[in-house]
Amino acid sequence: MGKIKYELLKKDEETKARYGLLHTNYGTFETPIFMPVGTLATVKTLSPEELKDIKCSVILSNTYHLWLRPGEDIVESAGGLHKFMNYDGPILTDSGGFQVFSLANPKDISEEGVKFKSHIDGASLFLTPEKSIAIQNKLDSDIAMSFDECPPASADYNYMKNSIERTLRWAKRGKDVHKNINQSLFGIVQGGAYKDLREFSAKETVKLDFDGYSIGGVANDGESKEDMYKAIDYSIPYLPENKPRYLMGVGEPIDIIEGVIRGIDMFDCVLPTRLARHGNVFTKDGRINIRNAKYKDDFTKIEDCDCYTCKHYTKAYIRHLIVSNESFGARLLSIHNIRFLVKLMEEIRENIKNGTLLEYRKEFIERYYGNKKL
Repeated sequence: MGKIKYELLKKDEETKARYGLLHTNYGTFETPIFMPVGTLATVKTLSPEELKDIKCSVILSNTYHLWLRPGEDIVESAGGLHKFMNYDGPILTDSGGFQVFSLANPKDISEEGVKFKSHIDGASLFLTPEKSIAIQNKLDSDIAMSFDECPPASADYNYMKNSIERTLRWAKRGKDVHKNINQSLFGIVQGGAYKDLREFSAKETVKLDFDGYSIGGVANDGESKEDMYKAIDYSIPYLPENKPRYLMGVGEPIDIIEGVIRGIDMFDCVLPTRLARHGNVFTKDGRINIRNAKYKDDFTKIEDCDCYTCKHYTKAYIRHLIVSNESFGARLLSIHNIRFLVKLMEEIRENIKNGTLLEYRKEFIERYYGNKKL
């Protein structure tokens, strides 16, 4: 067992896009990649075998939720997350920061850590950088994330400056107590849409010498696409070429393509499974809602797709399941939606290799979005 390693194989001549390999304990995977989210050690409704059929590589689990249930000691006793959930692929755990800051009041954020109440039973909790890393060490994920402050998109310059300085101090504290020699640790760049703060955060985070780097604060609710792209553009020039770059919480197809063009290697989002539970489906011609009455007697498949759902089931049947609140419907749509994004990454990688990524973006937008505003 050892840490992940990134190998850069090709840089796109017209953009900042990169094609590479991520070497892990569970195999080598091509990048850029999309990582489905398995918050509670499960990607909702799907089995590990189904994830393998969809051709998923890395999946993501949540430190905060696993800390509360079943507890990191239980997971450690099972032999770590991989054995606990019977998943033989790489796993990334987030730090819990996003969940914690959504539950905390600003006055409860201190230099030491964050006070907040459990979403389960209202119990008072306190999470520090050291505690977040200790939990992740026990979970034994392949990639752990530093505990960072997640400031709102509306934060003013001074608040954001103080926030990133605290995040840097927390990153060092977390790195100092990181004890799992088989686990990679990523640093997180913050700074909102402020160019000088992103540059400062990136440069100072890189000085701490992490195994990879994430760009955070682009999916905290309220950020515009323009600000998201600025955050990437302002951060990427200062991140090392020989380590992976991860854009946290982004899963809208156009944002993935734009992220890749700007130099991102890894993406994650709950979007494909969340949309599925509400009957929303990714297709190459745009997103559709399977609940729509026009699909009631539509006995065609969702689209020309190689996933299990499209091979075996019609829109009419899936619609019936969804409107009847049958969990099998959410499962079938989750399979398709995740496969859609995994296949998007496959196409992106091929176009990077072929030097045709900008043409691909143009064609994708014309077909997927049509005349709709991005």
